[in-house]
Amino acid sequence: MKKFINQFTSFLILLFSISTLLMTGLGCSEKKSDRIIGSEQAKLTKAPFVPEPITRDYPTKVIIDLEVLELEKELTTGVKYMVWTFGGDVPGSFIRVREGDFVEFRLHNHSSSKLPHNIDLHAVTGPGGGAEASFTAPGHTSVFSFTALNAGLYVYHCATAPVGLHIANGMYGLIYVQPKEALPTVDKEYYIMQSEFYTVGNYGETGLQSFSMEKALTETPDYVVFNGSVGSLVGDKAIQAKTGERIRLFVGNGGPNLISSFHVIGEIFDLVYSEGGTNALQKNVQTTVVPAGGSSIVEFKVDVPGKFILVDHSIFRAFNKGALGMLEVEGEKNLKTYSGKIKESIYLGTAFSNDLNKNKTAAESSDSKPDFMRLGQSIYNESCAACHQVDGKGLPNVFPPLLNSDYLKNKEAAISTIISGKTGPITVNGKTYNGVMPPQNLNNQQAAAVLTYVYNKFNNSKMKVTEKDVEKVRNSKGSGK
Repeated sequence: MKKFINQFTSFLILLFSISTLLMTGLGCSEKKSDRIIGSEQAKLTKAPFVPEPITRDYPTKVIIDLEVLELEKELTTGVKYMVWTFGGDVPGSFIRVREGDFVEFRLHNHSSSKLPHNIDLHAVTGPGGGAEASFTAPGHTSVFSFTALNAGLYVYHCATAPVGLHIANGMYGLIYVQPKEALPTVDKEYYIMQSEFYTVGNYGETGLQSFSMEKALTETPDYVVFNGSVGSLVGDKAIQAKTGERIRLFVGNGGPNLISSFHVIGEIFDLVYSEGGTNALQKNVQTTVVPAGGSSIVEFKVDVPGKFILVDHSIFRAFNKGALGMLEVEGEKNLKTYSGKIKESIYLGTAFSNDLNKNKTAAESSDSKPDFMRLGQSIYNESCAACHQVDGKGLPNVFPPLLNSDYLKNKEAAISTIISGKTGPITVNGKTYNGVMPPQNLNNQQAAAVLTYVYNKFNNSKMKVTEKDVEKVRNSKGSGK
């Protein structure tokens, strides 16, 4: 009997142990997703690049080291500006953590800095978004921590007084708190951030420029740019993709004042996570609004090859102040989706054509250069000025100048560019441009007139281009018109 009692007691103990072990194990499984496990150093990236997606399924301690540097940067060719940066560039480094991560943030203010700085992360739940805790004098480091409670794409910026000045000088960036259930995988992710610069000198005025409080107060920036400068996303700096790939753009707006109307010419956003949230509330969107101090996530598939232009669709900001970038897509053509130009012919049925015909009649009645110039000016203002500007100076790093242009010394090349267009890199006055010049739908006289206007107006020469000159080039290309 005693032996039976001992055996039964042992059985109960074993059963209790197994039950406890199972319960403990289940408990671990249920709580695994919320328990901080281990630690890691955050990998930060400079725009337009984004850290790789986080693949772990648990939160960890993430250590972020971000250095403040004050340095000189080129806003556009020949225009310098003293920027204040997070990570040595504008915008600041892209930060990626996972929802639930415990973040230890170390802000280092370089000893060469002239001013104290701090950081207000919109992803932080706490007073000032960490600003008060991170106030850091030159040559010092501040450390604070937070838990990334809310998933989404957030702006961060300096909040040291005067706040507007610190933001206007370049102190902003993005932190992405990746949801526990990550967004669907895409092929390419990029980081785009719009902002404004207010300089004492007007757009393109060379030399070291200083901040204009007057322009900041009236919200009239000289520069509205993507990723810190004019031309930061064009030519060999354009973001890349291949046909069939799915693209995700993390778009931020550092402001400090303007709202962005973000648009990609020739693409439609399949999904938009408005204001940086985690739910895609809109599909098939043409332009998305990104508030100052806010963000948006857009996704789309690229179906055809070509150059797709990123703009703030408040369009003078794009073509006159710098808010213009480029997505280059390589791959096989899809003629069903987009044919490209199939045919080109003369159309003279609009009011504009009638105006041209009036000018043409005047020009034909008198072969004098002034009449030809008036016809050329009319065409230039309608077709050319948007890119090359009314004054012929072009747009630095984007559209080449016509004023004093050495490219125009070759008359045949200039005629060819007008009638046939030009794609790929060209060098003008020692600087390389890599854009697209579409062919102009002009007859021989119109092409001759607009080139004559350019040659005479923009100090290239007093040359007159004739219809026969254009006809000769056109015939050499087998496209008589």
